[in-house]
Amino acid sequence: MDSSMMRRWCRHLSYTLILCLVALTAETLWIRIIDAQVAGSATVFLLEDFSKAEIDGFPQGWHASRSETITRQAYQIQQDGTQTYLRCKGVDSNVRIFKRMAWDPKAFPIISWRWRLHASPTGTEPFAAVFVSLDQDFFGIPINTKYLWSPNLSAGTIVEGGLFRPAQVVLRSGAEKIGEWIDERVNAYEDFTRIHKHEPASQAWGISLVAGPGVTIDFGPIAAARQ
Repeated sequence: MDSSMMRRWCRHLSYTLILCLVALTAETLWIRIIDAQVAGSATVFLLEDFSKAEIDGFPQGWHASRSETITRQAYQIQQDGTQTYLRCKGVDSNVRIFKRMAWDPKAFPIISWRWRLHASPTGTEPFAAVFVSLDQDFFGIPINTKYLWSPNLSAGTIVEGGLFRPAQVVLRSGAEKIGEWIDERVNAYEDFTRIHKHEPASQAWGISLVAGPGVTIDFGPIAAARQ
């Protein structure tokens, strides 16, 4: 092959490579655009479905607030047919589990979950609660709105929080519908701005769960949704 033919062949190869690179870049960009459009049009953002457990049955990605050994024994993933859920056997109202979950609370203000009460001792402790944390304070401590299933407080009651106490919203009162799944749906963004008197962070902090002493309760999927 003479030098002129070699130069033409090299120019042709370079041109072909450039075209391939442009095509690949365009395809990658188009895929990213499609992915962004799909994400932007999503109406529900699944936060947790309790489908993954660690070796000891504790939900994957969750953490104990205190007493690791006791907590891991008290919160166990169960399966009923194809349905997975978290079974909680309450030991102490301060022994809860939490998971960092980031979502835009203004775009996805609605938080929904399912719970099913099995055993409900008498007393003043809550049967169970879901803590929705949309922000942190100056010290990095989550700012919680605590959604309660209370044995005695009336549904709709709001208890103001304090320095070491989260604001509380009572959703359920009394031992109703024992053994039945109950679906909950709250506007966590509106509750936060009304109760805490300021806008939440652009990304939420996460979710915490707790079962009261002597209580057995199941938690189903937790999701964030557009309004």
